[in-house]
Amino acid sequence: MKFVLFCEGWTEQSALPDFLRRWLNSKLPAKVGVQPVRFNGWPEMVKDSPTKARFHLAKPDVIAVVALLDLYGPTFYPTNRSTVADRYAWAKAFLEEKVSNPRFHQYFAVHEIEAWILSQPDVLPSEVRKRLPATHVKPETINFNEPPAALLNRLYEEATKRGYKKRVYGEELFRALDPQVVWEKCPYFRQLADELVDLAKKAL
Repeated sequence: MKFVLFCEGWTEQSALPDFLRRWLNSKLPAKVGVQPVRFNGWPEMVKDSPTKARFHLAKPDVIAVVALLDLYGPTFYPTNRSTVADRYAWAKAFLEEKVSNPRFHQYFAVHEIEAWILSQPDVLPSEVRKRLPATHVKPETINFNEPPAALLNRLYEEATKRGYKKRVYGEELFRALDPQVVWEKCPYFRQLADELVDLAKKAL
């Protein structure tokens, strides 16, 4: 049995399946797979999710299709949706309604998947780690003005004179990241992680 993971970039495609498998396998009596399906950014995911979800959900070994987008980046939010909670709730309902299948679940990384990295500072190089602002203790509150990847890029440039290379450093950092630590520090990730375990338990 497996989940199909819709994701919007190369780093997500490479790093997230193993990260989520490690979480699931620590909580379940049997191993569950995570198969990534990469889209070329959020507009393509919004456009093509209904068709691709129907294709994958027709397969008997698929527990659910799980789509993950960064909350920071998409521009489809109504102008009256400006807070994290409002944008998350509206966009989740909007995208799930487009697919219209109870086995399709839309989630968002708040504000980017790099928030999950910031939940465990010891995976970062020491010269970057010591420059972290106090807000890193609640990484999902690092906001739309300087979202997590932008913060990491600034800190890497200050510390190493080289920017944060998402595809290179992101994959490396996710390999060191402990899903349990992210679960403890990031409530929106906790919701995603717990619901995946519940879905898998019902399917096994």
